[in-house]
Amino acid sequence: MASSTPTMNHDGPNELVPDADKAARPSLWDQLQEWGVMFEFASTHLSKDLVDRWPAGDGHPVLVLPGFLAGQASTGHLRTLLNRLGYDAHDWSLGRNYGLREGMDDKMQALVTELRERHGRSVTLIGWSLGGIYAREIARAVPDHVRQVITMGTPFRGNHRATRAFRLYQLLNRNPLNEDVFSESARISRAAPLPVPTTCIYSRSDGIVAWECCTSLPAPQTQNIEVDSTHLGFGFNLETMYIVATMLAQPEGQWRRYRRPGMLTPTTTSIRQST
Repeated sequence: MASSTPTMNHDGPNELVPDADKAARPSLWDQLQEWGVMFEFASTHLSKDLVDRWPAGDGHPVLVLPGFLAGQASTGHLRTLLNRLGYDAHDWSLGRNYGLREGMDDKMQALVTELRERHGRSVTLIGWSLGGIYAREIARAVPDHVRQVITMGTPFRGNHRATRAFRLYQLLNRNPLNEDVFSESARISRAAPLPVPTTCIYSRSDGIVAWECCTSLPAPQTQNIEVDSTHLGFGFNLETMYIVATMLAQPEGQWRRYRRPGMLTPTTTSIRQST
């Protein structure tokens, strides 16, 4: 397990966060455990009626951004659930996510701006893995349009090589734009806490990215929450979806840290909260 470095929480008490700079990519054995996504998918589909007892939505727009090599289909279940809860959930409308391309930043910011203007309400951004890095940078660029950011298994801090997908990402992104993405200044910038409420969901069972890199440095409106999930299963995992539903249901401007209920659901395990 990676070591922890003490940092000062802006709210007051000292807090430990994992040393993401020394994080190592998951082992091949860890990656093989990603087959567990099939059980997460099955469990979710057998528990559809639970959603009706979860916090109801207020209709505000939610933009869901997919992970590396994933597209609209990968986030379909999560968006369907969010619509069922009462939100207006949207795909990012950029097809399959092969990595950062010229003009993507402008297109994503324009979509968030359009959703804000259409609804007259700020937008929640949910990013899965690489999609979470995009979500965070959108929030930095147009914070007045963003209600909150929720990331799921997003490696935005520390060693950017600590992922099983790094070499493939490099292979598919041989362009000057991505050289800047991996610069030291960009790495430091990505790790800085956001100016909007932020929830970072991570799992020590993640077989694709190092969980340490998915946690944020402390900030007044930032929290890290641990769940028991595969990387490929974040969008189906009951723990994760319940946390998402709970955070989305908070009234705008009244963000509070997540507190685990006495019993989440009959089919989920406890949540280990790191903040």
